[in-house]
This record gives sequence, C-alpha cells and structure tokens, in this order.
Amino acid sequence: MTITIYGIKNCDTMKKARAWLDSHDVAYDFHDYKVTGIAKDKLKAWSDELGWEALLNRAGTTFRKLPDRDKEGLDERKALALMLAQPSMIKRPVLDLGRRRLVGFKPDLYAREVKAPAKAGR
Repeated sequence: MTITIYGIKNCDTMKKARAWLDSHDVAYDFHDYKVTGIAKDKLKAWSDELGWEALLNRAGTTFRKLPDRDKEGLDERKALALMLAQPSMIKRPVLDLGRRRLVGFKPDLYAREVKAPAKAGR
C-alpha cells in the first residue's frame, strides 16, 4: 500500500511534513486538493474514522472568512459540505497510511507510525 499525503502544495505545514517524509526516505504520493479536490465518499470515511471536528481547520483563513451563519450550528453534514466546497478548510496534512490516517503534522507521531518502504518514484 502506497502512503498518500493530502493537502495543498504551498502550505507551510505540508512543506514540513513532506520534508520529514523525504528525509526519512518514505515513498509517498501527493494529492493536491487545489488540483484534484476530494471525493465526498473519502471525506465521509475520514469523518467516520477521525471525527469531522478533527478534519475541519477552524484556524485557517478560509474558515475564519466565512459568514457567521455558515459557522453557526456546525454538525457533520454542514462541516463536510463546507470542506467539499472549499478543501482548504480540511486540516493539513491528512496522511493516509492505508490502515489508518493521521491528521496534522507531528514529527513524533510520524516517527512512531510511518514505516519507510523502499524508495519509489513519485
């Protein structure tokens, strides 16, 4: 199973996560939300596994600029709709390890959870 990192190319946290993966010789595919978006069923599966609260980036500019009516009464349905419409509202990165997903970049968690497979082309 190939590791996939989901996010946005120019995000500073993404750059740190990708640099960590590169420096630890971890092969991965990069999925750029700005280029490819995110499938509704994949986002729903992540929400079922991790909780929509863990996925929604409330600290980001995109969320903060939303009208108050869009931020009020958030539930899973409303949060998923917001993230599908504007994937930059998904907390970054989401690292898909096949057996589980990690949200955000924490070097100590990556060190514990990520196994370095043989280096492959990206």
